[in-house]
Amino acid sequence: MPASTRHHRALAAIVHCVGFLTALPVLPAATAPGAPPAGQPQVAAFGERHHGTAGRPHVAATTEPDPTAPAPDPTMLTPDPAMPAAPPAAPTPTRLAVPPPAPRVSVAVAPASSSEPGYHIEVRNAGNAPVSTTVRQELPRGAWANSISNGGRMVRPGGSTATAVTWQLRLPPHSTTTLDTTLRAASVQQPLTAPACAFAGDGRQPYDCASATWTSPHAATAAPQEPSGWRDQASALLVGAVAVLVLGVVGLVTWWRNRRPVAAALASDGPGRIYPRPAAPRPAHRRRKPPIWLIVPVAATVLAATIGTAAWTATRRVAAIDTDSQPTSGGWKGTGVTGSLGEPLREDAFEFTVYRMACEPGQQVRRCQATVGVRNVTPEHQSWHGKLQRAYLPNGNWVTTDESATRQANQGRDVFAEPMAAGSRMVLPLVFTVNGRAAPERLELRSGVFSAGVRVDMP
Repeated sequence: MPASTRHHRALAAIVHCVGFLTALPVLPAATAPGAPPAGQPQVAAFGERHHGTAGRPHVAATTEPDPTAPAPDPTMLTPDPAMPAAPPAAPTPTRLAVPPPAPRVSVAVAPASSSEPGYHIEVRNAGNAPVSTTVRQELPRGAWANSISNGGRMVRPGGSTATAVTWQLRLPPHSTTTLDTTLRAASVQQPLTAPACAFAGDGRQPYDCASATWTSPHAATAAPQEPSGWRDQASALLVGAVAVLVLGVVGLVTWWRNRRPVAAALASDGPGRIYPRPAAPRPAHRRRKPPIWLIVPVAATVLAATIGTAAWTATRRVAAIDTDSQPTSGGWKGTGVTGSLGEPLREDAFEFTVYRMACEPGQQVRRCQATVGVRNVTPEHQSWHGKLQRAYLPNGNWVTTDESATRQANQGRDVFAEPMAAGSRMVLPLVFTVNGRAAPERLELRSGVFSAGVRVDMP
């Protein structure tokens, strides 16, 4: 027998043996000694016998096995504890994300159509019981309240330059309360954003938040100015067109000069033809060159156009670079966005809106709580993590979310443990523990590790 055939048969025998040994743990258990054969009635144990009138042991009632019933699956038997558990035949389906329930108290903010900055705040209680709430509207930097309705008052948090307007309300069931504010600012030409939130009685747990941006009617009707980038691009295109025109004129003049001797010979009244050439040698003809007065302007125009185009391109690229922003290409997903308080900012998967930032006053190690709105703008449920949310201090250091304090602020609920359902939105507090008396000046929020994220500047 050839050696290769012997090796193949030996290898096949080894494989069959290994397969048989592997299948041993899943074989049916052997019948215990003394047990009756399958399909015969069994006698109850001594402790389970029922005594009849004569005192004799009673045979337990049994039923004959159904011959049409399928045989038990050996894989469903209890496995040997010493053997590792087999993986499931099918993967366990991922638990679907459940959207959070709608809040009992909801907030809606709309800008007033007036020449002065103003806002209409609607607070609605959709529950069946009255609710006590604290409504708080954050004012833009450099603005203060001119008029406040429903007994509101303006406050200034300790250690902060921002101002806010607060109301203490008792909302009846199934009711809507409207609050109005009018602001005064140093400059009303710029849009002003003022978010508002309704908090629980302690003023820390938010029910709901909303935001609106007021724009001056005069600024809205003014004609939009042409962006300077378009003017620069038009100038570069004009220079390029002039250079192409000059080059075309030079080419046309050169072609015309080379054509003139042939045209003059064809138009002469002489007796002969141009060809064959006369036997007499022709005098040496010096090749004509463009005059110097034409070469210098053309060269200068082409050089100026090249330098101008290169300078314009480099200026545009340098102006587009933000040294403080996160990378928006390569391994990062989406585009980094920077905004202010109350402005919705969208990144790769989430839309973040920071409504408020408040820090505990007068402590060396203190907690700063940010009220953040998060919306999942994708058609799939998304997970996010507390370690990816950062608060930057004025000295350049940053801290991540204090997850235990955040869980406590959310009444024991871990907001990062469950994924967010597609299209869902929630308003929640994020807590950051910082050292020193300086409050965070910027928040950086992102949905994933490779997301470019958003940045929000604090007032």
